Amino acid sequence: MPARRGEVLARYDKWVLGWAMSTPIEDYALISDQRTAALVSIGGSVDWLCLPRFDSSSVFAALLGDKHHGRWLLAPRGGSVISRTYLNSSFVLRTLWGSDTGQVLVSDFMPMGGGHPSIIRRVEGLSGSMTMEHELIMRYDYGEAVPWVRRNFDTKSGNESLVAMVGPHGAVLHASRLPAAHGQAHRDEFEVKAGDVHDFEFTGFPSHEPIPSPIDVGMSMTETARYWHAWADSISPHGDYEPMVRRSLLVLKALTHRQTGGIIAAPTTSLPELMGGERNWDYRYCWLRDAALTIQVMITHGHEDEALKWRDWLLRAIAGDHKHLQIMYGVDGGRELPERVLQHLPGYAGSKPVRIGNAAVHQYQGDTIGEVMVALHDLRRVGAHEDHFSWPLQKALLQNVLHDLPLKDHGLWEMRGDPQFFTHSRVMMWAALDSGVQGVELHGLAGDLGTWRTARDDLRQEILERGFNRELDSFTQTYAGTEVDASLLVLSQVGFVEPTDPRMLGTVKRIESELVDAHGWVNRYKTEAGADGLPPGENPFLVCTCWLIEQYARSGRLGDAKKLMDKLVGIVNDVGLLAEEYDPDAGHLTGNFPQALSHLGMIRAADAIEEAAGNRAAHPRHDSRG
Repeated sequence: MPARRGEVLARYDKWVLGWAMSTPIEDYALISDQRTAALVSIGGSVDWLCLPRFDSSSVFAALLGDKHHGRWLLAPRGGSVISRTYLNSSFVLRTLWGSDTGQVLVSDFMPMGGGHPSIIRRVEGLSGSMTMEHELIMRYDYGEAVPWVRRNFDTKSGNESLVAMVGPHGAVLHASRLPAAHGQAHRDEFEVKAGDVHDFEFTGFPSHEPIPSPIDVGMSMTETARYWHAWADSISPHGDYEPMVRRSLLVLKALTHRQTGGIIAAPTTSLPELMGGERNWDYRYCWLRDAALTIQVMITHGHEDEALKWRDWLLRAIAGDHKHLQIMYGVDGGRELPERVLQHLPGYAGSKPVRIGNAAVHQYQGDTIGEVMVALHDLRRVGAHEDHFSWPLQKALLQNVLHDLPLKDHGLWEMRGDPQFFTHSRVMMWAALDSGVQGVELHGLAGDLGTWRTARDDLRQEILERGFNRELDSFTQTYAGTEVDASLLVLSQVGFVEPTDPRMLGTVKRIESELVDAHGWVNRYKTEAGADGLPPGENPFLVCTCWLIEQYARSGRLGDAKKLMDKLVGIVNDVGLLAEEYDPDAGHLTGNFPQALSHLGMIRAADAIEEAAGNRAAHPRHDSRG
């Protein structure tokens, strides 16, 4: 016991030290051009950027180490942040700095257009004067590769730029004032007075191509803000939670690759679920589940165009051999996502290992087709036409479900222990079959109605017999066990049971007793049970709290729903972003950031509250079957 206690205390000291040396996750803001994304700290440092795509290797990786792994700092010396906001409903980040000597406004954004992804940083002097610090440290391949950097003089324009190259990677910095080389970094200090404007444009490009020319920064900022605002302008008013719903929908849009339609789970890798722990995963890929759930909320909020684009991505990604369906793909639909550990990176707040790729790609997760089929059924409900490919593909997916009915799986939480019959997975297989049945019965599509209906009804009976424990008056995480799982809250969302069904209410009561922590947050399951094959301990997953809010609202507990929703809104960071988890003891967001699943969960929770209050038309769910 003393040795174990010493180990725990040592880990605790490591977490505290790591946190003290790392920028809190909630102190980052997202900028995106829907090809890739960057995280900008409240201290003015771009600490994460992958080029040219969300799932490419990084050029700035200080997020998972320190500045020597790559970063781009632009901030006043001795100044403090007065405010940080997005310009209207956009991803143009505006940080107002101030000191006793003056005020400076820094605008950061990624232009929506152009041949290559760029980050633009504009510094404007508002009053007095301030001294700006500028440091550019480029490290490609996740902090390992130091580029060769030279000054380039353009004889046509008379402008000078910094050009970096290493292997296939190239970058150029166009600026009104270039930093000078200091070892393997570039640094500068300059004074900004009222009325001064300094522009900096960092653009990545393939090293074999010509150096991109500078753009008109002012025009680009206007066009970029207009692009985001035009999209957000179609979002209908949403009561007390309108600002969060609007920003959350924008986040989902920002995580959608605009050329391919692929939707990533988060733009980061290896931000720890528990500080100092090993639950650090790469989320820069397109999970069918997360994307399908994203599409559902997009449909609910009138963005069928996004849904159709994702459907096209899905058809391309799984075309060829649907029997080898994966749970996730690359942004372009690529299948190869091998997981490996980057030993040279110390990890966020010292949390190792740092992983790229994701071994869960090889898992069988029985719920995945269910989420996809439910999303595509929702798309039919709003009038989307099934083409020559989309409905045949859905019929093929249902063949997968029928084939896989005897199989155990790893569940939606991607357990790395032994496969089980997870109740949530079985319910989502039921939902897949129910979507097929309703496609025939309600929409006149051709399909094997008899087989699907019989399989659906038999599976329902099986779930009620093996997934519901009468002695505990609760659905259980697995058929073989007695543990409860927050994913069981989804059962009423897909219409397997009504939110007010006594079996659902008994399950909620048990979740409240066993999975809601002392602070009121919902854990996924008891990690001490060992079902996930990893050491115990993690922070509450925010989507689980969102599910409980939705359940409360739909079962007549509107007051409880609003109280818990206010708690959730209270931990959103200053620019409206959520991570995957929250550490209530430390008061910090944890996990990959920003997280699509958390944001879509918040949207659903807000929708449920507004529907329960009579301020929004109820969204139809699948018919319950008893």
